Amino acid sequence: MNSADEFLRQKHLFQLGDLPTETPHPKTISLSEWALSDVPRAIETMREIDIEALRKVAGLKNELQEIFHAVADTLEKGDRIFLVGCGATGRLSLSLEYLWRTKHRESDQVVSLMAGGDVALVHSLEGFEDFPEYGARHLLQLGFSENDLVIGSSEGGETPYVIGAVEMGEAHSRRPPLFLYCNTRQVLIDKVDRSRRILTHPRIRSFCLATGPMALTGSTRMQASTVLMLVIGLALEFGRDFEQAFEVLDRWIDHFSKMNLQPIETFVALEAKTYLDDQHTIYSIDEGAITVFTDTTERAPTFNLAPFDNPSMLTDRHSLTYITIPSAQTAEEAWVKLLSRYPRPLNWPEIHVKTSSDYLMSFDFGRGAAGFRQRLIPDKSHFQFKISLGDCRLTFEFRDLVHEFFMQNQPRLFDHLTLKMILNIHSTLVMGRLNRFEGNLMTWVYPSNGKLVDRAARYTQILLGRYGYGEFDYDEIVRAQYACKPSLSPKESIVHNTIKKLINERIRRPESRGPR
Repeated sequence: MNSADEFLRQKHLFQLGDLPTETPHPKTISLSEWALSDVPRAIETMREIDIEALRKVAGLKNELQEIFHAVADTLEKGDRIFLVGCGATGRLSLSLEYLWRTKHRESDQVVSLMAGGDVALVHSLEGFEDFPEYGARHLLQLGFSENDLVIGSSEGGETPYVIGAVEMGEAHSRRPPLFLYCNTRQVLIDKVDRSRRILTHPRIRSFCLATGPMALTGSTRMQASTVLMLVIGLALEFGRDFEQAFEVLDRWIDHFSKMNLQPIETFVALEAKTYLDDQHTIYSIDEGAITVFTDTTERAPTFNLAPFDNPSMLTDRHSLTYITIPSAQTAEEAWVKLLSRYPRPLNWPEIHVKTSSDYLMSFDFGRGAAGFRQRLIPDKSHFQFKISLGDCRLTFEFRDLVHEFFMQNQPRLFDHLTLKMILNIHSTLVMGRLNRFEGNLMTWVYPSNGKLVDRAARYTQILLGRYGYGEFDYDEIVRAQYACKPSLSPKESIVHNTIKKLINERIRRPESRGPR
């Protein structure tokens, strides 16, 4: 939304603070302090929250059988499954298509789509997820037919883009769509009109994977997207054999709960120091690049970092990190290795210039990426963070650190989920050491869509209350946020800038008497 007035006219659509996934987790109130002074405690607490979410899914075996049967029936009859999401759920959809294609080389039965198209794997396209008609149009553009199955995943259960695609799927296919979400059903029905519409639709099969609050407030890239990827991935991996799926799941959860994660502490400290020293990193990986890519991409909106630099549209804002797939010789080969298919840009120039094929292909994450970064920022050091995934080992190499995390002999789905959770813990704590959140509130979140505008406004209101300025109302905060956003730099927090603006204006008013 381009203006405060435009947002405020529709604010009821995005005020989601009562949803469990948007509330602060009681176990991580001191997370920002631990990131600086007690990283081992932070690691174990975040792992504990991951395990709790995974065990909740493991306890839903009977409720989730319908998903396994719907997926198996579609695949057995030669029809296609369309996985739709946006932001983190869009990236998990692309990851699941990647895993399917690497296992079934000749099969295109699994198709993924996310708000903004494949380029949104690199960075979000502002506001795309707010439009249900975009999701519907995208689904049809990819050739969705009357025999296909659409599976929508929405961490909050309210994403307009996903809902639009699922409703279009219901109207065009004989197969009832599936809709997966992570908030309690009744809260969504009571609070969100669009969620009520889809959750009470007689032909749309909805499944609640309630995780409770995220380890970092509202950061659904963490536990919520993990369990959504897990459930859909299990159905694709095991088909009708859900008994075996949940036996393997139990073993994996047990193994992850016992893994030695404490070496993460040294990697967190060293990567954070690299950025504090005004230097840069470049992640290097071949197998599993899409999972590393997802984590590094999602740092940008969560912590107001500059997105990946684009060689054709250079700015004076540079991403802290970059990514290279060293076995890829060209940009096209890098995209194919990343996705296990050729990329699918939207090509909707009338809506956004960055939906084009040319823009997408201007990003080169092949072996030349390291050289590009060095030429782009020649006065800085660029340290490679090498990650390898295979042979029951996950290896991290960064500067003078090397560590192997040992894993079970298991389907690749679990390898990628293990890597995802470890990276989520690692990157969150790196950002904590850079003071990019306060307590467990995402004070540096970048308000690029309606949901994130609301998030930033709520966190501003919470902190204003703590500082003794509880008199500011929601609308006043949103207007101040929009006034601050155009000049916001990667070195500033939208929440803190909004707070500063509101307090300074209040102090300058003659009638002001300071905090209450």
